[in-house]
Amino acid sequence: MDFTEAIKLAPDLASAYILRGRALYAGVSKVTNISANFGGVSVLSTGGKSTAEQTRAFNAAIADFTQAIKLDPDNDAAYEGRGHAYANKGDYDKAIADLNQVIRLDPNNAVAYSNRGLAYTEKADYDRAIADYTQAIRLDPKDAVAYANRGNQYGMKGDYDRAIADLNQAIRLDPNYAPAYSDRGTTYFNNKGDYDKAIADYNQAIKLDPNYALAYTNRGLAYVRKGDYDRAIADFTQVIRLDPNNAGAYSFRGDAYYYKGDKDRAIADFTQVIRLDPNYAVAYTNRGLAYVRKGDYDRAITDFTQVIKLDANNATAYINRGATYYDKGDYNRAIADFEAALRIDPNDTYASNVNKLRI
Repeated sequence: MDFTEAIKLAPDLASAYILRGRALYAGVSKVTNISANFGGVSVLSTGGKSTAEQTRAFNAAIADFTQAIKLDPDNDAAYEGRGHAYANKGDYDKAIADLNQVIRLDPNNAVAYSNRGLAYTEKADYDRAIADYTQAIRLDPKDAVAYANRGNQYGMKGDYDRAIADLNQAIRLDPNYAPAYSDRGTTYFNNKGDYDKAIADYNQAIKLDPNYALAYTNRGLAYVRKGDYDRAIADFTQVIRLDPNNAGAYSFRGDAYYYKGDKDRAIADFTQVIRLDPNYAVAYTNRGLAYVRKGDYDRAITDFTQVIKLDANNATAYINRGATYYDKGDYNRAIADFEAALRIDPNDTYASNVNKLRI
């Protein structure tokens, strides 16, 4: 159906604006009613659209939903659609305000509570998110996604027993729900360092969804913790195949190469991270450390200096640069950097070694 033509024929019909608004953000939506990750790197679908295209689509959708609300102020679908579009733009306060209206108009709308919980999740307001997911579960006790989302929030709060209980329930309700396995794996990872159980859950998530980049990422991180760098590299490489612009995957793979002692490949990956995100301070730090391992102190100093430019209060960057100056025999600059680190963090035991340099 041509919704624009329908609007021309019936400009006072709220439902036509709602349908066109939904169509506008279909295929570019980033926020859906899925479980929220609390470990690893989240990989969101953008429908192949550029950021500018997404923004235009969301703004146009918001305009349509707003017009629908003007025509029908009590239309819960219009508020729900606009809230979804605001969430995709990252404007979670406005999303919450619209979802509040949905709940006011339809207090038994379990999806509205779940979606408001997702918005609170993005704001790191875990208690409100848990409250919303709990209400969604009361309204729909068979909603596996709500259990998984609540479990994740318990995980964020460090309440791993409740997290696992909720994720177990999500899996009982829907044994084919891959995110529940992935998120339970992350709970095992974060809780007691049970990397074998974590890997088993990531394996199941990948079996259910072979294109699940987040599960590959988190399984790779578990392999790193076990010292199995080759398997970790294979997983991060698969993430890169699925999403060639995933800076986090290059960063993690660079770490794994570094731990293996393959400094050149590590440097290549950290360099790619910086190409994708020039403000990714960790990549400069890690590349600098790799240059130190190669004895290329000048390049290392350049990278640590860039970290300081990005964050003047990064005591570790001053320590890393100071240590590199020390290795070069430039003790005055080393002392200056250690002193700068101590001004930022007077309790830093490594930086306090400046006193030894003065002897």
